[in-house]
Amino acid sequence: QVQLAESGGGLVQAGGSLRLSCAVSGPIFNILSMGWFRQRPGKEREFVAAITWSDGNTYYADSVKGQFAISRDYGQNTVFLQMNSLKPEDTALYYCAAKSNGRGMPSLREEYDYWGQGTQVTVSS
Repeated sequence: QVQLAESGGGLVQAGGSLRLSCAVSGPIFNILSMGWFRQRPGKEREFVAAITWSDGNTYYADSVKGQFAISRDYGQNTVFLQMNSLKPEDTALYYCAAKSNGRGMPSLREEYDYWGQGTQVTVSS
């Protein structure tokens, strides 16, 4: 089974930056896309960004375009989420996810088969 391990979360002041990492292990040849989702306090889990594993095509929620950037290091089996100009409303538990089929769009939560444990991002002020 694919295993995902997020890291890089923490406490940051408004206007600051963080870079989240997701280390991927297991049968990575089955992965079609990698995604980042977040769950804000009191809200449902929502799509943030996705990237196709082999080709590097990216997808973003409108709310983070120009602010966040997803990338991957194919050789390191790692996906990143660079988060800039952070605001208090970006406070959330951020999840890494892997999609192993091509039936739906990378932005759809239900398309993902594997999930990490989440990493907490808290933006103050």
